Amino acid sequence: MSQALDDLIAFLNEATSPFHAVSALSRRLEHAGFKQIDSLDDVERESGAGYYVTANDSSIIAFRVGADCPSSGIRVIGAHTDSPNLSVKPNPLKMRSGVLQLAVDVYGGALLNPWFDRDLSLAGRVSFVDAEGNLQSRLIDFRRPVAIVPSLAIHLDREANKNRTINPQTDILPIISGLPSGDDGDLEFLDLLAGQIAREYDDCDDVRVLDFELSLYDCQAAGIVGFDNAFLASARLDNLLSCHAGLQALLHSEPQHWSLLVCNDHEEVGSTSAVGAQGPMLTDVLDALAGSAAASRRLREHSLMLSVDNAHAVHPNFSDRHDESHGPLLNRGPVVKINRNQRYATSGEGSALMRLLAERTDIPLQHFVVRTDLGCGSTIGPITAAETGIATIDLGVPTLAMHSIRELAGCEDVDYLADLLTAFYNRVA
Repeated sequence: MSQALDDLIAFLNEATSPFHAVSALSRRLEHAGFKQIDSLDDVERESGAGYYVTANDSSIIAFRVGADCPSSGIRVIGAHTDSPNLSVKPNPLKMRSGVLQLAVDVYGGALLNPWFDRDLSLAGRVSFVDAEGNLQSRLIDFRRPVAIVPSLAIHLDREANKNRTINPQTDILPIISGLPSGDDGDLEFLDLLAGQIAREYDDCDDVRVLDFELSLYDCQAAGIVGFDNAFLASARLDNLLSCHAGLQALLHSEPQHWSLLVCNDHEEVGSTSAVGAQGPMLTDVLDALAGSAAASRRLREHSLMLSVDNAHAVHPNFSDRHDESHGPLLNRGPVVKINRNQRYATSGEGSALMRLLAERTDIPLQHFVVRTDLGCGSTIGPITAAETGIATIDLGVPTLAMHSIRELAGCEDVDYLADLLTAFYNRVA
């Protein structure tokens, strides 16, 4: 395995929620010498230095200061930290048929069938009052199987392999215990979270949990698949693979250039939030770097962004779902995504730039256009372009089983993408 692929696997296993993804990105930035900014009023501009800022613990912007004025333009790479999942409801416990279950919401456009019969754990952020009466929030991750959604036996549903449908309110409640929870199930669940906080943090042995943002995830670790070790299988490849590739590129960017990485939360639910791509986070950082409204406008006019999000690879069993001339293949290079109805932000000039960049770096490049008779998904690309005015190109690694609990990408594409993004930052084209 390459060093990038090896670290990506470690990152995927650490980043079990958007909160943990930002934490893992922050640790890597700190290790590389980047400094955290507490307030945009105190943005530093030491040439060649790196800085980062987080919001809601689930979105992050990191940048390297160039040698010239930022109004000459910044190269931006954008991705998102969230993935479709099953999120725990505020009053979650249900005792039914002798087992204890969790009530869950479906976050984003999750492919639900693969969530059955998997060993599941819980991760996220918990808010509590500590022993001194202070309100705090900490991240927790049980890191072991604590839940499972068992399938209904084929004997009780003879049509399961033909016409199976899933009711998200009633069919996907995971089992977490076979024992009664006591008179107050909600209190017992909060006590369970308090116990986990005490296990993870030495200074939190006496807390009262008030609320939480938790989601289930597959316990199976990311790993290499195939007799020839050709594929990477993991949860949350969409879009943590892009976050990691952007990070690798930023860490290898030349210090004389202005380079910025933004990883937003809430893309899978439309990006309309304070820390989503439609929120003010990126614009606020660019304004702070520019120093004035006029300089910020010039900065954005001369900047360029890559919106990096996974692309649909051709599924060998369903190849007719792709346009025959625009079907990306695994391990054949990153994909430029084009949609004339602006579901993707790529223009003809942007596509041409990527072709030139790929030629100069000897990296294979593919193109994706959705079938004309199918709907097209979208990314943070069009949203960020509309909010900032920055010319944007949509790009991504081809992936199978997108939005499943376990997705598949090509191992070679991991290095191709990181190298292409590094070349983009370094102004190879």
